[in-house]
Amino acid sequence: MEMVGKKKKKGRGRAAVVVLGDIGRSPRMQYHSLSLALQANLEVDIVAYGGSDPHSALLENPSIHIHTMRQWPSNNGILPKIFRPFMLLLKPLIQFVMLLWFLCIKIKAPDVFIVQNPPSVPTLVAVKWASWLRQSSIIIDWHNFGYTLLALSLGRSSRFVAVYHWVELHFGKLANGSLCVTKAMQHELEQVWGIKATVLYDQPPEFFRPAQLGEKHKLFCRIKNDMFQPNSPVDCISYGITSHDMQDPNKTLFTNKVEEDYHLKQNRPALIVSSTSWTPDEDFGILLEAAVMYDRRVAALLNENDSNGDEVLWKAIDEGKTFQYPRLLFVITGKGPEKGKYEEKIKKLNLKRVAFRTMWLSPGDYPLLLGSADLGVCLHTSSSGLDLPMKVVDMFGCGLPVCAVSYSCITELVKVDKNGLLFSSSSELADELMMLFKDFPNECDTLKTLKNGVLEMGSSARWATEWEANAKPLISQVISGDTS
Repeated sequence: MEMVGKKKKKGRGRAAVVVLGDIGRSPRMQYHSLSLALQANLEVDIVAYGGSDPHSALLENPSIHIHTMRQWPSNNGILPKIFRPFMLLLKPLIQFVMLLWFLCIKIKAPDVFIVQNPPSVPTLVAVKWASWLRQSSIIIDWHNFGYTLLALSLGRSSRFVAVYHWVELHFGKLANGSLCVTKAMQHELEQVWGIKATVLYDQPPEFFRPAQLGEKHKLFCRIKNDMFQPNSPVDCISYGITSHDMQDPNKTLFTNKVEEDYHLKQNRPALIVSSTSWTPDEDFGILLEAAVMYDRRVAALLNENDSNGDEVLWKAIDEGKTFQYPRLLFVITGKGPEKGKYEEKIKKLNLKRVAFRTMWLSPGDYPLLLGSADLGVCLHTSSSGLDLPMKVVDMFGCGLPVCAVSYSCITELVKVDKNGLLFSSSSELADELMMLFKDFPNECDTLKTLKNGVLEMGSSARWATEWEANAKPLISQVISGDTS
């Protein structure tokens, strides 16, 4: 690792957290910033794009200063294909100049830059140049390999991917220290890239926790419009809902409030949450196919006559009748490029006892939704096979068991039959949904076992503890210049 000649600075130390992305959608870098301020007692400058609000804890901390860059326009798809290579070159050039402006002019000189990777180009190059000019050190936080993400759209054989890989490797080696998210990635970095990295597992911060029943009720009141969608076609969730129901503060889809007591409804749907960035490394089609399979299998098991129509079933549920298998409500949170495409597919499914809702929640309501759900589903497959999905960490922090797509290192996080299940196909996911939600909500012993396992395994695993043990020593060594 390259050493940087450093001037002795008086007063409180300073760190710059660099994210070439939306800081509101970069939870790990938000948690880094909080820990740098609270646990390392540093002044923190965040240089990132805006777009989504970060957690209120960042906004309220006087030691954290957010510097927002202008985002590159996302509507390049309207340009003719002949201009695409030109745009692939122009975009990083403009981003490079903007990064240098912020890192060298707009913020005070930091003791250390902590930069998220990917994206690698032009981030790693710009941060290295800034470190030379400002006599600062660099720590790279490896979330994944950038060239593998680029290869998803351009193909592994693309020259752009080859150049990207070289830049990522060359400038990655120039850092004064590295953090990474899995042991598998640590091994790959050391054995193949020649980079020594410290594993810092993602862990949930304190505000990711199971929700109390009163909190659930208030959340469901706040998101009634998103749940019932009064202006959309009727489905198994919105059937029978009146304008009075929409306004009633004592009734929600899942709960009732009687005087000062809260109660869960016996015939409520099972609430399943999946958070997605709507990108090619998450095949949302698997979830849609599994939902169709669940719907058809349950109808067959209960010998339901299709000729009766959906409203016969919906009316029975609205009148309080319960069935061996519940309705499933999938709430999909997140923003991304393929969201519209899948929303159109959802509209065409015509399901009896399964419904989907897509929404974007505030940083305060998102943990409450996870803490109110019955199951989480993760479709992340990893372009490199070496990173872990942060969304599963958040779900575990809220006491939520998870069904996740199986890939090489996911077992570092999901322990089968202890805190979750794995699947490799839509049919396997449908099987798991049938098993977990049979006789919901009273029986479903396997679901209860997984939930208890999540609570037991997650009781001591928190971000602050993990950061104190693994990140803080590395950051202190790099700032002091002792990286031997």
